[in-house]
Amino acid sequence: MYIICSDLEGIFVPEVWINVAEKTGIPELRRTTRDEPDYDKLMHYRMKILDEHGLKLHDIQEVIAQIRPLPGALDFIAWMKEKTQLIVVSDTFIQFADPLMKQLGRPTLFCHTLVMNETNRIVDYKLRQKDPKRKTVEALQSLTYQVIGMGDSYNDISMLKQADVGILFRPPQNVIDDFPQFPVTNDYEQLKEILITYI
Repeated sequence: MYIICSDLEGIFVPEVWINVAEKTGIPELRRTTRDEPDYDKLMHYRMKILDEHGLKLHDIQEVIAQIRPLPGALDFIAWMKEKTQLIVVSDTFIQFADPLMKQLGRPTLFCHTLVMNETNRIVDYKLRQKDPKRKTVEALQSLTYQVIGMGDSYNDISMLKQADVGILFRPPQNVIDDFPQFPVTNDYEQLKEILITYI
C-alpha cells in the first residue's frame, strides 16, 4: 500500500517567507530552502533579520493569515485523499501552519515548533527530530507502507531519496541540476499522471 508524504510550501501553498519578505519590504527574507541547503543556517539567518527589524511572531502570523492555497491545490488534495493517505511533512512551524492547514482541509501535518521569549520575539526553534522528513518515510516503511515523496527544495531531498518513489514539483533549476535522478513535474495534472500508476 502506498502513502504520500508531501512538502507543504511550494506544493500546496506559496512560500511563507517570500510572502513575509514582500509584505514587510525586507528582501533578505526571500531566501528559502530552495536557495540554502543548510536549514539551521537558514533559520538563524532569518531570526537575525527578524530581530534587526523588530519583527515578532504576530507580524508573521498576520502575513500567513492572508496566504491562500495555490490554484488547483484543494482539488488535487481531494483527489489524493480519494486514492490514498496523505501526510504533509514540512519544515514550517506549528505556530505558522494552522491557518494554512485549515484552508487545506486539515491533512495530517508533521512540522516543528518555534521558541518565543516573553515579548513574542522568535529566539529559537525546535526540530521534531533531526532529518525529520527522511525519518518519517523510514518509519512508514517500517510499517510496510510504500512511500511516495513529493517536494521542491533541498530540504526535501533526503525524503525523496528514502521514499520508494520521489518526485520534484516545480523545483528551481538549481535543484533539478543537482538531483537529476528525480522526475520533474510542473503542474498537478503531471503529478497525477505519475501518482495514478502507483495509487
